[in-house]
Amino acid sequence: MPELSLQERYAAKSICFGCGPANPQGLRIRSFVSNSEVIADWTPEKYHEAFPGVLNGGIVGALLDCHSNWTAAWHLMNQNHSNAPPCTVTAEYSIKLLRPTPTQEPLRLIAKVVESKEDRAIVEATLMSAGKITATCRGTFVAVKPGHPAYYRWSTQ
Repeated sequence: MPELSLQERYAAKSICFGCGPANPQGLRIRSFVSNSEVIADWTPEKYHEAFPGVLNGGIVGALLDCHSNWTAAWHLMNQNHSNAPPCTVTAEYSIKLLRPTPTQEPLRLIAKVVESKEDRAIVEATLMSAGKITATCRGTFVAVKPGHPAYYRWSTQ
């Protein structure tokens, strides 16, 4: 049986466009813990292109945002000794597009927490193609409380 991603394990019914396993039209990012980093491999399709052979910048942003968000959630879960990750949302993030991201081959996302407090984490991430970094991200991701519209979005019930 294949290993479950963080998204499949903790938010199987999520419909998030970037990382929701239950969104058949989404990007369906699958993030896996590897030591102190979280890694995802993702393969673009032609319909993700901005122009022939190059990934749309908005898709680049969605990949980095969702993957970084799950990195923060995983970190906060472990930091706070919880059995499941808190539902986290993006408070802010910035993307640097360093070069065009090709669509002819699988891409790799690598993220790690660089700072954290009890309810938030700052994550730095990279997007790579053929071993070359094409984009980077730095963002703050915050655990939400009951009453926030996103609070129950990861429920597996």
